[in-house]
Amino acid sequence: MRFRPLRRPLLCKPVIDRLLKARGREDSVKVSLDLGRSLHECPVLEEGVMIDDQLIGWEELERASRRERDIFMVADGKLISLSISGRHFYKLVFIGLGRPPTLEIDGIHMHRIKDITPDRDAWMKVRLCGDLRCRRVLDTCMGLGYTAITALRMGACSVVTVEIDENVVELARLNPWSRELGDERIDFRLGDITNLVEEFQGEFDAIIHDPPRFSLAGELYGLEFYRKLNRALRRGGRLVHYVGQPGIVRGKAIRRGVVKRLREAGFDVKYDESSRCAYGVKVL
Repeated sequence: MRFRPLRRPLLCKPVIDRLLKARGREDSVKVSLDLGRSLHECPVLEEGVMIDDQLIGWEELERASRRERDIFMVADGKLISLSISGRHFYKLVFIGLGRPPTLEIDGIHMHRIKDITPDRDAWMKVRLCGDLRCRRVLDTCMGLGYTAITALRMGACSVVTVEIDENVVELARLNPWSRELGDERIDFRLGDITNLVEEFQGEFDAIIHDPPRFSLAGELYGLEFYRKLNRALRRGGRLVHYVGQPGIVRGKAIRRGVVKRLREAGFDVKYDESSRCAYGVKVL
């Protein structure tokens, strides 16, 4: 299935502040409406700013300016925060202009953002796969798609990426930094990776497994699932498994358990401190 991005004008605090600064001083202003990926000229009027033929009033902009972490979609003359309330609370969180945002679920960041950006975080994981030129890759937990996109940029000829949560997919569709998921070389699957992975037998040269933290998806850290990943890889194929660090003592215990179970599942693995990933090759 092809991923279908949605192109909507988005605003974040630096852009909103720039628009407010132009009030009464400029007739138009060039700002980014896609979180720093391009520039767009917007007319400045007495009542507010015109953005894609929609008038956004000054009061609306002033309210939004007070919410530094929010990303807003322009719709029907309003600024709507990119968040979804459901079984969980999902939010696209602003990191910095010209940088990919992160996804927050119930207040937990899905990417490392302390002293690192989500795109750099993705690169540190994917590089552990080694040479991906003309390789076929499985990305088990798509999220906003940065891992799959990075794998393509590093030479992969095809990527299968899987996401179980439709709310996550909806935010990814609105995220300008996820648009490359629409590349024809990416096969997007909506479903449960624990079941879908059984369709693949020795098909992949590399698997990147970046699951939610253990407390949210313990089944994705289990021996049975690791054996399924093993069967999906060709002999000598590489596995990268992000483990993270959910507390120093608990994090070390989880890491030791992950490495032990991966070895039982037929992988020769070690742990990379900088990326917080277990990685290695299929040997059995």
